[in-house]
Amino acid sequence: MSMIRDLRAAVRPSRRRDDTPYRSESNAPACANSAIVDCGVYREGRRVSDHVTPAEAMASVRADGGFIWVGLHEPTEAEFAGIAKEFGLHPLAVEDAVHAHQRPKLERYDDTLFTVFKTVHYVEHAELTATSEVVETGEVMCFTGRDFIVTVRHGGQGSLRALRHRLQDDPELLAKGPSAVLHAIADQVVDGYMAVAGAVQDDIDEVEIDVFSSGTNGKGTGTKSSAKGGDAGRIYQLKREVLEFKRAVSPLLRPMQLLSERPMRLVDSDIQKYFRDVADHLARVNEQVLSFDDLLNSILQANLAQAAVAQNEDMRKITAWAAIFAVPTMIAGIYGMNFTYMPELKWKYGYPAVLVVTVAICVGIHRGFKRNGWL
Repeated sequence: MSMIRDLRAAVRPSRRRDDTPYRSESNAPACANSAIVDCGVYREGRRVSDHVTPAEAMASVRADGGFIWVGLHEPTEAEFAGIAKEFGLHPLAVEDAVHAHQRPKLERYDDTLFTVFKTVHYVEHAELTATSEVVETGEVMCFTGRDFIVTVRHGGQGSLRALRHRLQDDPELLAKGPSAVLHAIADQVVDGYMAVAGAVQDDIDEVEIDVFSSGTNGKGTGTKSSAKGGDAGRIYQLKREVLEFKRAVSPLLRPMQLLSERPMRLVDSDIQKYFRDVADHLARVNEQVLSFDDLLNSILQANLAQAAVAQNEDMRKITAWAAIFAVPTMIAGIYGMNFTYMPELKWKYGYPAVLVVTVAICVGIHRGFKRNGWL
């Protein structure tokens, strides 16, 4: 396997395409690897070094204590191979981190926890259509060891920059080690789920109002006020986006349960209590997403039922008008046969009389259909 060969080989740090060193989020030179967003050493909850490569940072941590946090964004196999070798990451986990599109999960490889989070971003749109993208997903993968945490991010959203700064402003929490960072990432991801759930709820409410907003006829039966309310395509598209959201939320329930309930050497006991709060919030979001799915099913069924009712209304109107026009058609057909002995054929007022009778019959039938709600 090419991945394993890369891990066995010594890889030189790569340069950016413009051959200038990559600069970290703090505007200090970070590691030369172009995929690395930031690389810092933390000791007693405070950042003590910026101008280091992962190898230098790990040497500093092993000599003086603390931990290292390396952040990467969409690394290639070659870019990640040197870091994987430095931190002793398992090849299977490395392959998952590089190729992405993984299901949320928690796995243990020797002395490393490998955690996959699906990040979800709400896509703003002026109006929901049958092709609107509502949620956009990405991934954050965490390798958590005794004295390091390596985060790998995929996608254009889910940045950890603000999170890193917030943690650096809370040395007491950051002093708990890599598990504190893991908790903060999980908390940020789940908070993102809650924000997206609120926005999706607004979209569902809008669709629900459009479907059930209707005018009423004389008998109180509802008819859709516009074609927009009957757009099943919008409902189906929203249902697909909710399904994508569900794929990010539901599989994460088990990993959060393990992190909050099962004692782990790599997770500080104090931090484990915080994971319980994250697991609780995640369970609430999961229930909300499941309710979205059920609600959209109900709205779609209601929309299809309204379409069927509208078709029945149309068919009744067509049938009523066909019955009305059948009367003059029948009378004209009878008189068009040119028999010798026809009713009122020799009468002076026969022609207008037949017309009056025809109109009277049509008016009577029309009033009957109108009274019964067919017209």
